[in-house]
Amino acid sequence: MILRNVNMCNGKTYPETLTGKRVSVIGLGRFGGGVGVTRWLCSQGAVVTVSDQAEESQLADSVSQLAGLDVTPHLGGHREEDFLQAELLVINPAMPKEHPLLVRAARAGVPRTSEINLFLERCPAPVVGVTGSVGKSTTTAMLGDILARKFTTHVGGNIGGSLLETLPEMQSDHVVVLELSSFQLEDTPIVQISPHIAVVTNLLPNHLDRHGTMAAYADAKKNIFRFQKPDDVLILNRREESLRAWAAEAKGKVAYFDADDEPFNLLLPGEHNQANAQGAFAAAREMGVSREDAAAALSEFTGLPHRLQFIREKHGLRYYNDSKCTTPAGAIVALRAFEPRQAILLVGGYDKGVDFDELAAVICTRAKAVIAFGATRRAILSAVERLRTSPVPLAQDVENLSVAVLAARSVAEQGDVILLSPACASYDQFTNYEQRGEMFVQLVS
Repeated sequence: MILRNVNMCNGKTYPETLTGKRVSVIGLGRFGGGVGVTRWLCSQGAVVTVSDQAEESQLADSVSQLAGLDVTPHLGGHREEDFLQAELLVINPAMPKEHPLLVRAARAGVPRTSEINLFLERCPAPVVGVTGSVGKSTTTAMLGDILARKFTTHVGGNIGGSLLETLPEMQSDHVVVLELSSFQLEDTPIVQISPHIAVVTNLLPNHLDRHGTMAAYADAKKNIFRFQKPDDVLILNRREESLRAWAAEAKGKVAYFDADDEPFNLLLPGEHNQANAQGAFAAAREMGVSREDAAAALSEFTGLPHRLQFIREKHGLRYYNDSKCTTPAGAIVALRAFEPRQAILLVGGYDKGVDFDELAAVICTRAKAVIAFGATRRAILSAVERLRTSPVPLAQDVENLSVAVLAARSVAEQGDVILLSPACASYDQFTNYEQRGEMFVQLVS
């Protein structure tokens, strides 16, 4: 059910007021994903309840950010009344859609939405959206830096931080850049809004534990352009065969980028970062930004934390933190950023139900050693053993990241790279990928 549109502002139709409405935020989140929308809802005069399965002690950082707000917290388990007696549910993207209380609320006709939807409905500026299986965060950040050369630019979405509280500052001549995950895009059909410019970096197996099939995963991603209008633009990676058919479904202009396009001078290693830069420029070009301005911005871009981030060099060893890599495809990209047999790969974590054979094949041809840890360590090393044709790479099975760093140092030689690129989510041993990456930085520093 969609909220009735009755108000106009900056020429855009807005949903009805939230003042006095009973709104339940479902999922505060350890990442603080529900904090921004909760704060904003309070500023709009809504009567806000926050519901989360986790105990307050597990959500301490998020809860502390709500201090002083008139919010009713129901933590340590969801309550039926918060779903069925609300006038609006704002659902965290991580919340499983098949949760019984969500199903019951839907049957009862309780309206639902998401933080991204609330923003898209109200944003007065053109939105450029970026999605993909790997590279979307870096592409988003690069694009934000490029556009900032010409426009007042706001960057948010999955890259971190709600932009709802920034709405009063936004003008129609500003630009918004949003990183959009498949989880966030799943809910955009509720409001039937897609970004003015949509960039798709690639489509590779990911989040199959949530979506079930690649077809369902792809269908969620397509929402980034599904509701575009004829004057909107879809930008696709020319190399990605799986994306080519999407052009036929686009309602507006289709443009392409390729890692082999005229190269930019980048500080970041790897062909994949060249692809990210080309995707960012393709979108900026549609906004009227010159290649000269794009090149200037990209030449100064130093990368994002936990995304193939250079940490230090000591005793002839270089350390890279790629903790944001939660897919085998991402780890493959990271390995290919370095010379063959140069990298000692630290890999493993929570099992999302993906196959490791393709990663194992690349490990066998490019890694000097692979140190596997966490819940998936045996599955990864089993795939390596099936595919290896020589004693290299050395393979070790260890329990956790601390031991993995020690093991990597014990086999490393001057000139080697120790690369944390886990290919898996962090939830088996860490709260999130940031905590995992920060531990790696501490261990090597």
